[in-house]
Amino acid sequence: MSNRTRSWSIHGRPEITTRYEILGRVGSGSYADVYRGRRLSDSLTVALKEIHDQQSAVREIEALRSLHGAPNVIEMLEYFYDDDFEDDAVVVLEFLPSDLEAVISNVKRRGSAITPGEAKSWMLQVLSGVNACHQAGLMHRDLKPSNLLISTGGVLKVADFGQSRVLQDLSFEEATLKEANSEKDKASNQLTEADYLKELEFIREKSKFEDNTSCLDTSCTGDSKDEQLGSYTEEEPTGALTSCVGTRWYRAPELLYGSCSYGPEVDLWALGCIFAEMVSLVPLFRGVSDIDQIAKIITVLGDLNDENFSGCSNLPDFNKICYSKIENPTGLEACLPNRPIGEVNIVKRLLCYNPANRVPAIELLKDRYFIEEPLPVAIDQLTVPARDEAGKISDGEWDEFRDVGSGPDDIDEFGSNLMGVTKTEKGFCTSFS
Repeated sequence: MSNRTRSWSIHGRPEITTRYEILGRVGSGSYADVYRGRRLSDSLTVALKEIHDQQSAVREIEALRSLHGAPNVIEMLEYFYDDDFEDDAVVVLEFLPSDLEAVISNVKRRGSAITPGEAKSWMLQVLSGVNACHQAGLMHRDLKPSNLLISTGGVLKVADFGQSRVLQDLSFEEATLKEANSEKDKASNQLTEADYLKELEFIREKSKFEDNTSCLDTSCTGDSKDEQLGSYTEEEPTGALTSCVGTRWYRAPELLYGSCSYGPEVDLWALGCIFAEMVSLVPLFRGVSDIDQIAKIITVLGDLNDENFSGCSNLPDFNKICYSKIENPTGLEACLPNRPIGEVNIVKRLLCYNPANRVPAIELLKDRYFIEEPLPVAIDQLTVPARDEAGKISDGEWDEFRDVGSGPDDIDEFGSNLMGVTKTEKGFCTSFS
């Protein structure tokens, strides 16, 4: 279903206004508006997400229902939705006042750095939330710092499931076990430093990952910056996948080359980009188009070929794009200067061309990096800035990254300005100076 015009219908819907006081809009995107609200029964502050796209609404609701009680995943309190879609769906979420993007921006504005202990603490929570998604047979497909929301107490939760897809149904036994563990999982969000090792062991024992190869408080997809970076939510037929998902800077190579046969490994690539950005304070691959995004990746990681990604030459758009051979790639170490080798190794284990070589979240939770000195900072000791106090990059500063399209047609917009790109019979070719 195509996008609907944004409405303010939430204000005139008695089923909502008799239960919640609408305190004002706090976020807006291409597919959703988010309001801060107060539940009248107990004065609980909530986020009310009004979703203007039916497919996104169904995905969000179904994903959050299946993940109820999961560790480090945002909690859906209730939802309002009708099958005829006469009114926009409204999802009521716990209110989380910050996100990882605000944390990164705040540290950068202060001229400091995220310490190794802080990086471990944030990354453990991200891995826990992503593992919960993958364990439930669900891939997120739009992981990025602004979709990792944070409470005032430092608890990080994965949010914005409008692009998610279910890969498999839980068996009855798995669903029963998940429900039995829900209260224990909730308690794991309130860890102290002394609890980390115990929590890691608990996650190892209870988690089983199946490898399926092939917003402000808002959780909004497609705010002004995301639109500039190419954040997609494309309608997909039942059972089919599209490559037009995610936000460009965090999009896996197989998606950039048009693959419609992929699994949760696309989330693992995004995790590598997020962790690198967290410790370096700048996005790792800042492409201005999908073509330029690939160029940025191979400049750092080297040429993409069948030796490091078997079958990549069969990807739909692989033979349409020709890049000059990279003799001396930059390497990830150069992109993460003065950072511990353990951090670089985590990024390397995620940013692999071959999806099958990317290490699942549950395996990374076992990495010795997280149990070596310095230990993760206690969650309640993490600095959590409010989004409006974080000094985040303004829309004007994103102009150089403004989205001008995606896929092969990018060349028509960029012409010779894009790293020496020229058209060929197959598509186009670019060389590097």
